[in-house]
Amino acid sequence: MMPKKPDNAPDLFRAQLSQLLNLRHPLVRLSEKMDWARLEAEIDVQYSPGPGQPPLPTRLMVGLHYLKYAFDESDESVVARWLENPYWQYFCGYEYLQHELPLHPTSLVRWRERMGDRLEMLLEHSLHVAKQEGLLKVRELERVNVDTTVQEKAVAFPTDARLYHKMRVALVRAAQDSGIALRQSYRRVGKVALVMQGRYARARQRRRSAKETRQLKTWLGRVVRDVERKMPPGDAVLPELLGQARRLLAQERHDSNKLYSVHAPEVECIAKGKAHKRYEFGCKASFATTSKGNWLVAADSLPENPYDGHTLPGALAQVERLTGRRPKDVYCDLGYRGHGVEGETQVRLVGKIPKKATRAARKWMKRRASIEPTIGHLKSDHRLSRNYLKGRHGDRANVMLAAAGYNFAKLLAGFSRAWRKFRGIYLGNRPILSLRDSALAGA
Repeated sequence: MMPKKPDNAPDLFRAQLSQLLNLRHPLVRLSEKMDWARLEAEIDVQYSPGPGQPPLPTRLMVGLHYLKYAFDESDESVVARWLENPYWQYFCGYEYLQHELPLHPTSLVRWRERMGDRLEMLLEHSLHVAKQEGLLKVRELERVNVDTTVQEKAVAFPTDARLYHKMRVALVRAAQDSGIALRQSYRRVGKVALVMQGRYARARQRRRSAKETRQLKTWLGRVVRDVERKMPPGDAVLPELLGQARRLLAQERHDSNKLYSVHAPEVECIAKGKAHKRYEFGCKASFATTSKGNWLVAADSLPENPYDGHTLPGALAQVERLTGRRPKDVYCDLGYRGHGVEGETQVRLVGKIPKKATRAARKWMKRRASIEPTIGHLKSDHRLSRNYLKGRHGDRANVMLAAAGYNFAKLLAGFSRAWRKFRGIYLGNRPILSLRDSALAGA
């Protein structure tokens, strides 16, 4: 069935939120500027008409994701805060104050999985509203900055001993669910061996630590062979786990494409040359911002850790797809050498500024560094520092939604500044009447 609408049936005994809230609040004003009909029309094509329970309102799901990533909330906390905040309820399309939760937090997970690549529309719509309200000028789209970063996955630091232990635990659990009676599970002795390995490593007793690691690897190999002998035909879970276990047992220290996590096998090890963190485990992500206003005009995940220069054509194509304009100048660091971009777009590699560069060219080349604090804000304020979503589609969804939440926060700040400017210039220190009082007073 198609998504239902929020329950806004007229109630004579309840006051509407529009009569209780400050209509100049940034969330209220932004809710009026959003093209909800267009968003619903483009998203509702994911559903098919027919019998069954109707899905939750599209405006509610879109609004919750904007609020979640703008205010750095989890699925559970954004739903709980929504119930307590009438401005959030009004933004999501409800006319009356709600006293019960309209959904379970797991509904957000299923909605993200259903939307897939259509989550890019949330980022595109934030840019559309910014251009419509004059917060993003069209001429600002002529110059963009592009850079990559690492979106870390919510995994523990991958040591060999921990990986052997977790893989054996996962295999034993899956075998028991399939009704396989194992010769031995090594549940208790495995836990003791993992603890002792960590203690020996902390005390720098390397031989004893290595011995415990070899013991954990031996026990994993025994469980793998036992499961292979007794695995029933047609099992859907065990073959995948056995493949990961064989891959883990065979990998060496200097191999590539190693397994770094049991529950997230897509995790990659990325070395960025940082002094405080030599390796980061997750997925590379690419971002493009306007050189002047730092609006995010492109965001995407980059699985398999590609070379930065090879990702530039895809980033520029996304900028053109989201904004409708091809940038004239792109500013990148020296990691984008050999990009292969051809056409009217000029790629400026910011390393050593040429001596013959004009004053304006020097100014824009120095502005390339403005993308670094933007990435910092994405990680500290908009849930990019640690990704809890599952799989590669979760990596891409988290990058897109973090960028949409960043632009949404800039929209709120822009509306707040506009209101303060209106108050200071036109009203001074006089008391402000609401729109309803002004209409009654004939103002």
